[in-house]
Amino acid sequence: MNILQYLDSIDKQVFTFIHSVIATNWLDAVMLLIRNPLVWVPLYCFMIYWAIRYQKKHAFKFIGLTIVTVAFTDFVSASVMKQFFERPRPCYSIGLQPVIRNIIGCGGLYSFPSSHASNHFGMATFWFWSIYIITGHKWRWVWLWATLICFAQVYVGKHYPFDVLAGGIFGWLAGIGSAKLFERWISVPVTGSSIEPAKNTA
Repeated sequence: MNILQYLDSIDKQVFTFIHSVIATNWLDAVMLLIRNPLVWVPLYCFMIYWAIRYQKKHAFKFIGLTIVTVAFTDFVSASVMKQFFERPRPCYSIGLQPVIRNIIGCGGLYSFPSSHASNHFGMATFWFWSIYIITGHKWRWVWLWATLICFAQVYVGKHYPFDVLAGGIFGWLAGIGSAKLFERWISVPVTGSSIEPAKNTA
């Protein structure tokens, strides 16, 4: 067994554990709700309101780079990476049919990496660092938000754990890149090798 086969085996074991041990009827409804884009509309509206109300000077750049980040992660993960790796979704695996619960439609053929994970970790990373840059505050809850959506993708059977892990890493890197662009765009000085907050908080 080579390393890829070994990782694939672990991935399917974790997926099976989630679907056969953790899954419950009441959690089904919660996970379906978490991955519903409409549920998060109030959050997106809040971020727009916060930027315009409290960071008027940087609002256009903040909102614009949020959109650019999501557009980039979604396109690369869905149209480039999925087509390159061509890993079928769990619901297309014959060996997993006895454990997968099929509480939602299968969707597209390929699953690696998860675009949900890429997009939401891209946003979370960009928000976390850009808000830290301009205010000095760390909104750590954005990581919980992104992680819950990633777990929901595995729970409903859309993705394997490694799909969301890879998507999350890709989104994190994209978000870091966007935060660096944001930092340069608003001319915030950088101290050392890490992203530093602005001296004057809003």
